[in-house]
Amino acid sequence: MSNPSANPSSNSPAGHNRGPGGRGPGGRGPGGNRRDGRRGGRDNAPTQDEGPELFEKVVFINRCAKVVKGGRRFSFSALVVVGDGKGQVGVSLGKANEVPEAIRKGNEGARKRMTKVQIKNDTIPHEAFGVSDGGKVLIRPATPGTGLIAGGGVRAVLEAAGVHNVLTKSLGSNNHQAVVNATFDALKQLRNRETIKALRAPVATSEA
Repeated sequence: MSNPSANPSSNSPAGHNRGPGGRGPGGRGPGGNRRDGRRGGRDNAPTQDEGPELFEKVVFINRCAKVVKGGRRFSFSALVVVGDGKGQVGVSLGKANEVPEAIRKGNEGARKRMTKVQIKNDTIPHEAFGVSDGGKVLIRPATPGTGLIAGGGVRAVLEAAGVHNVLTKSLGSNNHQAVVNATFDALKQLRNRETIKALRAPVATSEA
């Protein structure tokens, strides 16, 4: 004959209501310490986009040292490229005493200086040659499937503008800022057929 005191929970009313987790039906069972699904859904809810998604690229970060009485004082400059991938691109140089602040300033400046450039079917409408200081960059249109044949600052600017098939050649200085500005200058020279017709129309009318 079994001793009733050996298993006190078998005779107590509360023992019949305990589940596998040691709590009643209203308590926590297995995995009861997890958050409510409704709360998790609220935390993971997608946020609304505040604006169009922009391509941001830090091309180069330069460190400058100033010698003072107590030692050396460092400052930083960040060359940033920003674009929407649909024909708008901007370039700026941000300067500050800390790297994150320099990048932030460069990002804001590039967003303010965004310029619309002409793109035709993921490539450029014609050949262009850009010059800035010692930087010289040649860009040529390419057939679909060629890809973005560029590197360094040239590639960053073209990716931000949304060009996917192009041939490039850097012929001048290797300075990052000069190359980026030369590429930006070449993109600003691009014109599509409609723009060229509009520019030539008044000349043809006056001669007639």
